[in-house]
Amino acid sequence: TDEIGGSHLVIKDPAICETCVLKQCLYVCPCAVYELNENSGQIEVNYEACVECGTCRIACDDNIEWRYPRGGFGIAYKFG
Repeated sequence: TDEIGGSHLVIKDPAICETCVLKQCLYVCPCAVYELNENSGQIEVNYEACVECGTCRIACDDNIEWRYPRGGFGIAYKFG
């Protein structure tokens, strides 16, 4: 994740999420990045947990903006 630029995952229009019946983003993400706030009814994005698989942008290509994190940020895999 990019601490300076913020999240690489952006919900374009939260109002669309409120009317979305399937709310696929809550179920397809292997890291549970998207959570429904029971009090507000809005989708919260915990981008720090993202493994950058891109599944969310496939499930909701109209309302989730997914970008690669800036160089030096994002997930880092190490061998061993």
